[in-house]
Amino acid sequence: MKVISYNLQKHRAAGELEALVAEHDPDILCLQECDVQHLPDRIDGLALADATQGNRLGLALYYRSSTFRPREIRAIELKKSLHDRIAKPAHERMLGVRLADIDAGRDIIVASFHAAPLTALNSLRRHQIKAALTALASLGDGLPQLMVGDYNYPVFKENLGQAVRDHGYALTLSDDHTYTRYRVFRGHYDFATSIGFAVDRITTLPQRASDHRPILITAQPH
Repeated sequence: MKVISYNLQKHRAAGELEALVAEHDPDILCLQECDVQHLPDRIDGLALADATQGNRLGLALYYRSSTFRPREIRAIELKKSLHDRIAKPAHERMLGVRLADIDAGRDIIVASFHAAPLTALNSLRRHQIKAALTALASLGDGLPQLMVGDYNYPVFKENLGQAVRDHGYALTLSDDHTYTRYRVFRGHYDFATSIGFAVDRITTLPQRASDHRPILITAQPH
């Protein structure tokens, strides 16, 4: 299964999605910082499962309609940072979908995630990540889960990795840095947490219009 995650930087990179899907043929497309009112219902063979509605900059998830059927969708709010309370950029920071794999006869859970910005503490982001994973688990006890997106966590990832492992999940980084706008902040921002998935690799794709580079996750549910 191939999953692409892409932070569109305030919808700036939305015009690239059709070409991105055509080139890499993903099964799932997870988006952050998109203007949900201007998203298409379909991108090539991918159908829009849902998008958050309460955000100025929202989340969206597309799935391959010939392979999957959505069973349940959940968008959740997470503990807010000071930036969230003042600027109000996002109410819902996780969009999860339980998908039925038509051919395999099993369900999986996939989510698009966007953590609080760098103005927040890492401890808050760790809290958000664990809360998001707990909410995802409620979509189906024991099902494989894969949460991808912009974690806004460029440094001290060993602390995050330990916190994720303590929660029963794996943390997987991509093969190159994903954020390039400011040299001082350059690093791995976009990655995956999972349980019940074997993540083969995460490839950082070439720079496009966004300040985040898309990532391509290749994974297989156990």
